[in-house]
Amino acid sequence: MYKLLIRPLLFCFDPEKVHYFTFSLIRFLSKIPLFSTICRSIYEVKDKRLEKEVFGLKFKNPVGLAAGFDKDAKLYNELSNFGFGFIEIGTLTPKPQDGNPKKRLFRLKKDSAIINRMGFNNGGVEEAVERLKKNKSVLIGGNIGKNKITPNENAVDDYIICFNALYDYVDYFVVNVSSPNTPNLRELQEKEPLTKLLQVLQNENFKKQKAKPILLKIAPDLTDEQLLDIIDIVNETKIAGVIATNTTISRENLISENKKETGGLSGKPLTSRSTEVIHFLSEKSNKSFPIIGVGGIHSAQDAIDKLNAGASLIQLYTGFIYEGPKLVKEINKEILKNL
Repeated sequence: MYKLLIRPLLFCFDPEKVHYFTFSLIRFLSKIPLFSTICRSIYEVKDKRLEKEVFGLKFKNPVGLAAGFDKDAKLYNELSNFGFGFIEIGTLTPKPQDGNPKKRLFRLKKDSAIINRMGFNNGGVEEAVERLKKNKSVLIGGNIGKNKITPNENAVDDYIICFNALYDYVDYFVVNVSSPNTPNLRELQEKEPLTKLLQVLQNENFKKQKAKPILLKIAPDLTDEQLLDIIDIVNETKIAGVIATNTTISRENLISENKKETGGLSGKPLTSRSTEVIHFLSEKSNKSFPIIGVGGIHSAQDAIDKLNAGASLIQLYTGFIYEGPKLVKEINKEILKNL
C-alpha cells in the first residue's frame, strides 16, 4: 500500500515539507488509542534469535534508524513502533542552528536516491535532552557534531559539550566528522585531528562512572589508505566501533535531472560502495571492532550483504523513505531465514 498509494502522493510535494508533515501525522496517529499497538503488531518481528549484544549493549534486533531522520529526538518513541531495534538521533550541535538555505533536500526518483545539504539544522542539544527524558524503553544513539560557526581548531569543545549534555540520556555516541554539508568539517577526518578529537572524548568518557560506547561515522569517499588510518585510529583511541558510511559527494552513474545539486547523496547509488567499505574495514582490521552498516539498503538482500561483509548492525534512512516501514520487517525476517 505504501509504494502504490502513499509514496506517490507524498512524492508530489517538497521533500522537506513532506518530512515535517509525516512527523506531524505519525505523532497525531500515535495518540489514537491502540494505534501504536497495531503498528507494532504489523511491523515488529519478535524473536530471541534477532537479539544481538554489540559493544556491551543488547539490541532487540539489528535494524536501526540512521541519524538525520529524527534530528531533534522528537519522534523516537513513535518511530520505534515500526520495528526498529534502535534509533539514532541527531546530528546535534551545542547551539541551535538553522542549517543551510532552502531548498536543500532533493529526491532523485530515477536513482532511488536523495541529495541533502541540510547543514546540521537542529534545535540544539539541550532541547533534545528535554525530550530524551521522556524515553520509555528505546535504545538511543546520540550523533554529535559542531556548530557551523565553530572553527575546526575549537571543534573538540563542541563535541565535549554535546557528549556531556547527552551522556545520561543516550546509550551510545556517534562522532560525525563526515557530513559534506558543514564547511571544512571533513578536514577533521584526517589522521592527526581525528585522533586528537576521539582521544579527548575518550578521556572525558573514562571520567564517567561508566564509559559509554563511542563510534565514528565515516564517509564513503575515503581512500584505502585513509581507511587503514581509520583502523589505526580506532585501535589507538579504543573507541567502540565505526559507522560505515555517511553520504557521498560522488555523482557517478546518476540519471536523474537534478543530479548536479550539491550536498550528500544517499540511497541506491551508495549500496555497493558502503558494502565495500564495510568489507575492507572488517577484513583489514581482522574484525577487531564492530561496524554499523548504512548506505543504500533498499531490500532485505542489501541488508544481508552488509551483514555478510562484516557489519554487526545496520541502519536505514533513504531506503525507509522509498520502500516504507515494511522494509524493517522484511530485513528481520530474512535475517531469521539466514540463521
